[in-house]
Amino acid sequence: MIRSYRGGHLKREQRRQLVRRAVQGARFEGCSSHSGRRSFITVAARNIHRSGCSLRDAQLLAGHRSIETTERYIDGDTCGQRKLVSYV
Repeated sequence: MIRSYRGGHLKREQRRQLVRRAVQGARFEGCSSHSGRRSFITVAARNIHRSGCSLRDAQLLAGHRSIETTERYIDGDTCGQRKLVSYV
């Protein structure tokens, strides 16, 4: 986690501003703190089977109270769905 210069936790708005400045400095288009969060949760969900974890663990890492909220963050993958169906 990133801490403030005083050693405490950053507030939500401070984290958002930090990410916004980093993205602008790197000149990435279409990126935000939220898109990074969505990507993290999607990648975590897709790799759950490798770590021996469950979607509940992804939910806890995301800080969501409800698994339904976490589900909304997970992007689908058409190619992955085709592979999954081919295994059945």
